[in-house]
Formats: sequence, structure tokens, C-alpha cells
Amino acid sequence: MDMRLMPLLPLVTKPARYTNNEVNAQHKEWSEDKITMALAFPDIYDVGMAHLGFKILYSIINGRRDAVAERVYAPWVDMQQLMLEHNIPLSALESGHDLRDFDLVGFTLQHELSYTNILKMLDLAGIPRRTSQRGEDDPLVVAGGPCAFNVEPIADFFDFVVLGEGEEVIHEILDLVKEKKGQEAGRTEILKELARVPGVYVPSFYRPVYANGRFESLEPLYRGLPTRIEKRVVADLNTLPFPEEFVVPFAEVVHDRVMVEILRGCTRGCRFCQAGMIYRPVRERDPEVIKELVAKLVESTGYDEISLSSLSSGDYTQIGPLVRELIDIYQGCGMSVSLPSLRLDSFAVELAQEIQKARKTGLTFAPEAGTQRLRDVINKNVTDQDLKEVVQGAFQAGWSRIKLYFMIGLPTETEEDLDGIVDLAHRVLKWGREFRTSPRRPEVTVSVASFVPKAHTPFQWMGQDTLESLAAKQAYLKERLRRPGITFNFHHGEQSLLEAVFARGDRRLSQVLERAVDMGCQFDSWIDQFRYDLWLQAFRDVGLDPADYAQRSLEPSQPLPWSHLSPGLDTEFLLREWQLAQQGIPTADCRWDRCTRCAVCFDLAVANRLTEGSSGE
Repeated sequence: MDMRLMPLLPLVTKPARYTNNEVNAQHKEWSEDKITMALAFPDIYDVGMAHLGFKILYSIINGRRDAVAERVYAPWVDMQQLMLEHNIPLSALESGHDLRDFDLVGFTLQHELSYTNILKMLDLAGIPRRTSQRGEDDPLVVAGGPCAFNVEPIADFFDFVVLGEGEEVIHEILDLVKEKKGQEAGRTEILKELARVPGVYVPSFYRPVYANGRFESLEPLYRGLPTRIEKRVVADLNTLPFPEEFVVPFAEVVHDRVMVEILRGCTRGCRFCQAGMIYRPVRERDPEVIKELVAKLVESTGYDEISLSSLSSGDYTQIGPLVRELIDIYQGCGMSVSLPSLRLDSFAVELAQEIQKARKTGLTFAPEAGTQRLRDVINKNVTDQDLKEVVQGAFQAGWSRIKLYFMIGLPTETEEDLDGIVDLAHRVLKWGREFRTSPRRPEVTVSVASFVPKAHTPFQWMGQDTLESLAAKQAYLKERLRRPGITFNFHHGEQSLLEAVFARGDRRLSQVLERAVDMGCQFDSWIDQFRYDLWLQAFRDVGLDPADYAQRSLEPSQPLPWSHLSPGLDTEFLLREWQLAQQGIPTADCRWDRCTRCAVCFDLAVANRLTEGSSGE
């Protein structure tokens, strides 16, 4: 750790966030022949420690003899203030080296509301915010993650951006930067070479063009630059390196457990879901490989919970046998198995019974919409009958608490769809009273999020509801769900508005972001830190309207700021799905039905890969 922080630890909350020396942390010596990279997570330690992608890159980079990877997280506001008062720059956990001493600083872009934290961390590190302001002695600042698929609002702050999966491309980047570093090459020369690497985007080599206040095009500034950057994707998960050790924190953090990724990608095709679009195709890890990884991680960490991780773990082809075998192996040792996501079907209850034999903590399902009509619009292929069977089965099996996730503000939504949410909640409570076997009274929690249109989804052309409309819908639901046994939660519309702004934004938003940070905005996903008034002031100061980004519907023929950042999807597929949505026509999952012509398998030459041998083609 940075020993300069030691005297400050008694003055901050959770000092263990800053102390390092956790079990399995890597402490490698620095030398001139090694390339160094700081993995930067733009949120506090408690949140960042749960991120699996970070663990994977940390293991891969430190597995090289010629490379060093260290971690850095956003300090909480109390530590930030003390660091500024004592003139202590942001440093990495392992060695305590200042962030600006590294060759590369890599940020993960998981959520739009973390963008202010990125600038705050650069400021604390003494690294110039914009790539245009950095000199030869500054590190190369890189970004990756889901938000990289529309990185334009923050593109001016990154020297280069990686699209897609990082396990292979990270070696190409490190090799190239190390070689050029040995040749004492300048930043521009290094970036020109990086721009040749498939999946790497150098924003400063492209100039956005606007006409009448609208994005018009993106012009390459050098010959030979690709006009479309395709994501990196790995065909076979079984060939990928996976950590055999996780860093085990001393402090309590989010999702503190063994995590093994059992599959990557999802083809269910929910039309609001960006992850389901950009992570295609589906690739499953073989059960024997999974069990071997679990065994190594259990031994090296001492955790008592095993999480089988993916976008939709219940869709894993051999999930039933895998769960039962892991329970047989580990339950006698006092360990449990968990799934972060379950399908809304009767098989989910069977799985849950296997997992929660001893203590039934509650089940969560996501109907997303209150009526079958709207579920067909969003391509959520579940029915009221599915919900009825799974909920009744859950209550009969001994569960007493059910949590239901919905969204409001979805395209074509009517008051009838809101009434459908109310009706479903009341019916679930009624089923609980009729079918329960637990002595506990049934409880139903309804959690409602506001729809946010995302790039590279069929709803990317759809504007978000106004704040007034979202507030009215929340009030409508709150009033009608006011009943003993039902708890109603909802997300703040102002945060969803800001998320939509940056999800569909262009490079002009960099000015807004800088202004907001200068006025004190950070940790925007934390409601107690979120300052909507300051954000509105930042937009006014720059002369941009947030509603123009978030709430304006776009024409399909209109140029999009993110169209050059490709997850491999055919725009015609997205447009076709948008048209089917307006007609309320669902699309089947290509794993079990015909090809949907999304083009990912063909353009990227990587097909669905399932463990039972079916290609899914």
C-alpha cells in the first residue's frame, strides 16, 4: 500500500479498502524490462472487488514474467478529502506506486453513472484528463467493458479503447507497448500501431462531424484506419485462462465468494437488453472444466459459497446435473451453491430447491412487464402461466418471499400494462396465502426500474419517457400496491435520465462531464451522492439539453454516434426487431430455433457453442 496513507486510516470509513496485503494479492517487483498496468475500477473497493473481469485480467497479466498488474479503486469521499489536504496522489494498492508511474492505466466501463469517477480518479492521480493534454511521461489510459460500445461521450479522455473480450487482445497490447517502449517510441507512434490491432479504437484519430446540432459522421484522420471497429470474441471458453486464485479481502465486499463463469453470451433476444446483444454468441464452458476451476478456487480462497456466473445461468445446458454434483461434493463441507439468475419456469424451482435445501432465503424473478402484450413487445418469452406455475411451486416448496422485477416506460406501454404489474403482484401474494407451506407470512417485493434506451439494441431509436411521466407512473403503482405483504421499490428517474443521456450520447458530452466533475459530481449511482441540480447546471453551462439525448426518438436512417463500434450485429437485424416489437411479435431463441440473422456468427466467425454438442446454428 501507499505508506503515505497510513496516518489517514483511523480517520476514514472502512480503512481496509486501502491497506492491501489481502490473501492471494500479487506483489511483483518492478523493473525496466517489465510493462506495468494499473487496473482501475471507477467505484469503491467494496464494489470493484466483485468484478470478475478484473480478476481475470489481473491473473492473466501477472501470469506473464514481463508484466505487472496492480489494482486501484475510487477512494470514498472522506479519503479523497484527506488525500487532497495532504497532497497525496492516487496510487495502486499492491506497490503504492503513483498511478502516473504506470505504463498503462485501464478503466472498466461497466455503467454510465461511473463516468464522473473516472475523471475524479485521473484528477487525484495527477494525470491530465484529456488525451490531447497528456505528454510523453504520462501513462496510456485505456478503457474496455460494455459501455465501450458507445464510448463517444467519454472518448476524449482515453488514449485507446478495447471492444469485446480481453483475454487474447491484452497480450497483443502488452507485447506492442513493451516493444515500442523499448524502442523509446512516442505516444503517437504507439497509438498508430495500436490502431492496427483488431478490436482497438483510438478516438483521437477520428473527428466527429455535426450538422445543425446533430451528429453527422465520424471521419478518420489517417489513411488505413478502419471505419468500423469489430469487437474481439473468443470461440471456445474452455481454452481461456481463468484465475485459480482470487484476491480475498479483509473487509466485507459485494459478492464475496467463488465465482466461475459457466457461459458467456445470451441469445434470448430481450429487446431492451444491451448485454444480450453485445455479448453474443453463446459459449458454454464444459462441466468438467467448471468443476476443476471450482475445486482450485475453493482450495485457494476458503470461501463457503460458489456462484455459477453468467447473464442467464439457468440457461446453461447441463445446469441441473452440474448443480447437483457440486452440491454433493461441497454441501458436506458447509458450502453452498448459488445462481445469480434464474429462468421464469418450473425448472427454476427445482434448481432452487437443490440449492437452498437448508435455508430458503427468497427467490427473484423478472417478468419485466405486467401484460403478455408488452412482454411480446420486449421479447420477454415468458407467460402468465409460467409465472403462476413457478410462484405456486415456490410457495409449495417452502419459500415465503418472492421478488419481482419490472420496468416502466417501455415502448408502447399503456395504463393497462401498469395495471398488469399491480394485478400480478396481488395474484402472487394470493398464491402465497393459498399454497404456502412455510409458517412465515408470504411477502412480495415489487422492484421497478425505468427503461433506458441503449446503443446496439432494437430500442436504440426509442426515446425515454419524460421525468414527469415516469414520476406519475411510479406514483400510480405506489398507490395501488399499498397493501400489507407487498413492498414497492423504484429507481430514481433522474438517475435513469442521466444514464440514457450518456448511453446514447456523442463527444460533445465530454464538456458536460468535465463541468459536472468540476462542480463536485461523483458517485452518481449512489443516491446520497447524486446531485441532479449540479448536472442540470452543467448542461446549461455547456449549452446542451439532456432531453435531446435521452428523450428524443431517432429515425432509423439517422447517423448514430456509436455505429462504428461494432458488436458484430447487423443493423438490419436490429431494425427488423424494432419493427417486430411495434407489432408485438416475439422472436425465438436461435439456440433452440432457427437463425435470427443477427449476423454475429457469420461476421465474427464464431458460433453458439453448447456443451451437449449442438452448435445452435
